[in-house]
Amino acid sequence: MFFETYQSELTYSAIVIVVLFAIRLISHALVRKIGKNSSINEARIQLICRYITATLVIIALFIEAFIFGAELKELTLLFSSIFAVIGIGLFAVWSILSNITSGIIMFFNFPYKVGDKIQIHDKEFPMEAIIEDIRAFQLHLRLENGDLLTYPNNLILQKPVTLVEKDAIDEYINNV
Repeated sequence: MFFETYQSELTYSAIVIVVLFAIRLISHALVRKIGKNSSINEARIQLICRYITATLVIIALFIEAFIFGAELKELTLLFSSIFAVIGIGLFAVWSILSNITSGIIMFFNFPYKVGDKIQIHDKEFPMEAIIEDIRAFQLHLRLENGDLLTYPNNLILQKPVTLVEKDAIDEYINNV
């Protein structure tokens, strides 16, 4: 009885799922290709793929609500309420969102790679370090004295940075 009643909605749902799954596969393939061509760490590629999947799931839920008869007015009220609560909650942690957004920007357009030695031109804390890892929220930088420094992604995009030496991590490992 359920399948007979909602036959057209279920058909449309199947089409939406197939289309969004195809978009997911294509976008993941593109991200992997960009990542491999740019010599980006596999963990960062996986992270961007997860962001894409989460976005497509939200889009799928929105489309499914329309398919099963939700009115635009109802959805607008629901999503505005959800985004208001999320917005208030995230206002307190805006720096986390800033770092995630910076991490995404760095995935597609960051001239430095893991292993490069960089110099960060900060008035208060200038430093020279080797990029050990690039994560969703921060860079792991190995200072010359051996200390590990976590540097927020949003700051690395705000400060002038100079490439001192490419693939300097091999030299550092050999000296340790």
